[in-house]
Amino acid sequence: MMGKKNKSGSVFVFSTDPNFQMNEEGEEILTLPPNEQRLKVSLETKHRAGKTVTLVVGFVGKNDDLDDLAKKMRNACGTGGSSKDGEIILQGDQREKAVAWLKKNGYQVK
Repeated sequence: MMGKKNKSGSVFVFSTDPNFQMNEEGEEILTLPPNEQRLKVSLETKHRAGKTVTLVVGFVGKNDDLDDLAKKMRNACGTGGSSKDGEIILQGDQREKAVAWLKKNGYQVK
């Protein structure tokens, strides 16, 4: 016999965090404007089969906006990459190009 279906559609089971708050369906993460974004650009080789990647972390906003920013940065740097979990991953050492492009477009870079 199968269990009862969750009427709210939530997949939340249990949290041990006493301050946990579920995001309601109506709540959306707002994307901060570029001048309020504080991004950090760094180089990483760990867990990437020895390949060097440039990480851009600290983006606050919707995943669609993150994907759009990642696409613009990939084009500006002339390289491949991806975006997930609030990070933009650019292939190779693209720190200088990435920082220059972000500053030119009004982002704050640490």
